[in-house]
Amino acid sequence: MTEFTGVKVQNRRDLASAIAVGGIGIVLFAVAVAFTWYYAAALFLFFAAVWHGVMLNALTDLLGKIVTFPHWLRLTIICLLLAGLFSGVVFLGGATIARQATALSNTIKSQLVNVKAFLEKNGVDTSYLDLGNTASAPAATPATSETPGATVQHNLPSASTIASSGGAIVSQTFKLILGTVGAVGNFFIVLFLGLCFAAQPNIYRKGLVWMAPVKYRGSTAVVVERISVTLGRWLIAQIITMTAVFVVTW
Repeated sequence: MTEFTGVKVQNRRDLASAIAVGGIGIVLFAVAVAFTWYYAAALFLFFAAVWHGVMLNALTDLLGKIVTFPHWLRLTIICLLLAGLFSGVVFLGGATIARQATALSNTIKSQLVNVKAFLEKNGVDTSYLDLGNTASAPAATPATSETPGATVQHNLPSASTIASSGGAIVSQTFKLILGTVGAVGNFFIVLFLGLCFAAQPNIYRKGLVWMAPVKYRGSTAVVVERISVTLGRWLIAQIITMTAVFVVTW
């Protein structure tokens, strides 16, 4: 009887511990989802920086198979080559891309005007379409005679309308400036963190392995190494593919 009671108590304890572990797991999962939701931008920047660091490290290791320079010198050479390639693309293709974007915008606008004219010609009401083509609108027929003594209303905007319009312009300008500053700042954050990861990859790799439990650190180190090698090879393959597409297109 005493043995049966002990087994029953043990079963209750196991059930209570399982419920507690399940509840803690659910709470931790909800916290992780909420953290990811509210800090998605920061996590995206972090993963972009990791991707950048892995790419630089893979290119540095690839260069190490050709020359026997120290790691920091090979990384410097890779950074200078990438900076030169980026500057060349911006210098050679920036003006062309801007002209093509302007031509595409004008072409789309003219085609929209043609579509609207075609629909109106076939009896389709297009008054709800506002294409901003006020220049093609027929001019209003001037009055043949004026009534003596009639007052002419110029419909000037009120002071409140002018103030609200000015406030909207200032608000949009500040939003544009802040968005540009934020984008440039994020770019330099990714660039700086990527360079830090690529400059001393072993330190960050050891830190990542240290976060795992002691008995799993050996297998964690193997997994991290395989992920690093596989991701580096994939990035190099993507660079080769993009280079081939660029050469063939050019």
